[in-house]
Amino acid sequence: MNYTEINFNIAELFIRCFLGILLVFQGYDKLFVVKIKNVVNAFHAESVQKNVPNFLVVLVSYFSSITEFFGGIFLIIGLFHNFVPIVLAADLIIVGIAFSFINPIWDLKHVFPRVILVTALMLLSNYFYFGIDTIIFK
Repeated sequence: MNYTEINFNIAELFIRCFLGILLVFQGYDKLFVVKIKNVVNAFHAESVQKNVPNFLVVLVSYFSSITEFFGGIFLIIGLFHNFVPIVLAADLIIVGIAFSFINPIWDLKHVFPRVILVTALMLLSNYFYFGIDTIIFK
């Protein structure tokens, strides 16, 4: 392994762990601190005004919260490293659609950095080395 590959391996590990930490805390907050019920209530007024069915708001809230929490854990430990970024990208698309539907001009400051990190992680997936997948599937 040459120095360039080592640097790419470390860059992949750094991005994976950094994004994983962000997502774990975000998902944990929505699941255990704020609670899903309160997350749904936060979007209730806008969703009723836009005729979005309540079950869809609940479904997206659960999907997003669970995906962020467990996706973050899997990123940190390096499990399912090829699958998790794809699921997180789908989550970001769903969240983007939901926010755009409720408020067409919304602040990207929280979502856009995650989009960049997930994209970088997908581009660096060939340089995955430090993680449980390496131990299990070697």
